[in-house]
Amino acid sequence: MADLVVSGAHVVTMDAARRVIPDGAVAIEAGRIVAVGPRADVAASHPAARTIDAAGQVMLPGLIDVHAHAGHGLIKTMGMEQGDHWERICGEVYTQGSPPEFWYAEARLAAMERLRFGVTCGVSLLGGGDTIMRTDDPAYGAAHCEGVEEIGTRSVVAVGPTRAPHPRTYATRDAHDRPLPYPVSFEQQMDTCRSLIRDWHGRGTVSLALLYPVLRDEHEAAMPPADYAEALRQARLVRAASREHGLLFTQDGHWRGSIRRAAALDLLGPDALLSHCIDIDEDEIALCARTQTRIAHNPSAIASILGRCPAIELIEAGAVVAIGSDATAPDRSADMFRHVQQAMHYHRRHFRDASVLPPGKALEMVTIDAARALGMDDAIGSLEPGKAADLILVDMQRPHLYPANMEPFRVAYFANGNDVDTVLVGGEVLLRNGRPVRTDMAGVLADAQAEAERMIARIGAKDMLGLPDGFWGRARYPRTDAEGKRP
Repeated sequence: MADLVVSGAHVVTMDAARRVIPDGAVAIEAGRIVAVGPRADVAASHPAARTIDAAGQVMLPGLIDVHAHAGHGLIKTMGMEQGDHWERICGEVYTQGSPPEFWYAEARLAAMERLRFGVTCGVSLLGGGDTIMRTDDPAYGAAHCEGVEEIGTRSVVAVGPTRAPHPRTYATRDAHDRPLPYPVSFEQQMDTCRSLIRDWHGRGTVSLALLYPVLRDEHEAAMPPADYAEALRQARLVRAASREHGLLFTQDGHWRGSIRRAAALDLLGPDALLSHCIDIDEDEIALCARTQTRIAHNPSAIASILGRCPAIELIEAGAVVAIGSDATAPDRSADMFRHVQQAMHYHRRHFRDASVLPPGKALEMVTIDAARALGMDDAIGSLEPGKAADLILVDMQRPHLYPANMEPFRVAYFANGNDVDTVLVGGEVLLRNGRPVRTDMAGVLADAQAEAERMIARIGAKDMLGLPDGFWGRARYPRTDAEGKRP
């Protein structure tokens, strides 16, 4: 017998038949779904279960974000649109200015944001940019995992080395919060990754993934031949480690031919997740489809302004494509409803065709397709017996979601993260009536604020909090010179 029944919702199952049950219910026992069906049938089969009344709400599988960054949540818009300062800030913070307390506070904040928006599972790269990983010591990744575990959402934490050459300079902090720089080798970063995998993979709601930075044309052109050859060697070693441990392998920033390079290095496959994938060629689309390599499409990212991910063409070729937020940096949140809507408009504008990317397919890209992209579709991504009870309730009793009809359309086109009322992960109620149940939100916010202020003081970046020239009164920002300064 079930111990909990969520009853009376308009259930969008995302199962193989894509059933939509207008007055439905889900029965849960020991964290797993045991029944999905009409409310009356489920209630009759489980009369003694505790009940959550979900009338007037739409039930969906928990949303899944296949690409985001740990650390960004305490930087957000700092230095944004002030030349290249945002990337510089990330580099300095993630190598010099972020003790374990930073990663713990940021992890709790980011996980709380996901929870509030109905995102029950997400990928988080332990760092920013495509190469700045905080893997000089396991303490930083462990602090991140502890923060996520406390909130209760699922997280796939991606760790790996920086791009060659090594050594790279990182810093710990002394008792007076002063930096103590030291060199970090590729081997040390790999030892850190192995330690995190041993201690955290499969523990609670946390799993690990491995990454190696993307190698593109500009790297081969700019790097000394020996350094580029070393980067190729390292990429192969990291990929071999991902296969050895049975982990997802991910890369951030594929662009213009880099997928061909990845194929030549034997990096592709159904356990590989490639992010952005902008301006890729037809043969690269075919490569992804043939190898069943998964694609993380980030329609709201700056990369999707600089180039286009051919998500529609990839889907039509047979590849699995899911949506990522690339959050939280520097102009986008973890609200996956926002990114669903952005994806539809992004591709419809490209094709000048409103029939492109139907809303049902867009919702699949943050549920069952996203679970498939992570290799987790046997456990999450749809509401089916045997799967983990990861589900959300969207409160439809709101003006922008009325009238009460065509609910899947309403959710895809009009809902936002703040409409999420209830979130369950593994059958545990983590959000109810829009408020976290397990964790004190005020405490999470206060801790995040304090760590952000310490970080800003460490790197002397208070001047990066202001409004840049051109913020008001102009149709576009003035151009910047090579150092990011506006004339």
